[in-house]
Amino acid sequence: MAYDTSNVFARILRGEIPCKKVHEDEHVLAFHDIAPKAPVHVLVIPKKPYVSLDDFTREAGAEEVGRFFKAVGDVARKLGVDQSGYRTILNTGGHGGQEVPHIHAHILGGRAIGPMVMTR
Repeated sequence: MAYDTSNVFARILRGEIPCKKVHEDEHVLAFHDIAPKAPVHVLVIPKKPYVSLDDFTREAGAEEVGRFFKAVGDVARKLGVDQSGYRTILNTGGHGGQEVPHIHAHILGGRAIGPMVMTR
């Protein structure tokens, strides 16, 4: 799938849509989700245009992938959820529940999150 430069995260990265930043460096931006599912719900995105985890791990170098995941851990510690625990979610593709076609990790915490996967 080709990267869609009109997706909401691309627009946030360009400054067209405001966000409540938690962390930013030259490679990564982290910000609060506008519809939080937990007391702490932050999204972490790389600044380069990757569609999904599959695209990211195929196209990005090991250093870039490492910086992304290091930022996820750094943000969780900054938010204070490292001691009580938190969940990270990276949805990939339609069956994985990905809604925005730009790789992003959800960090959820601040309370017990519940079952890992809802079954039907």
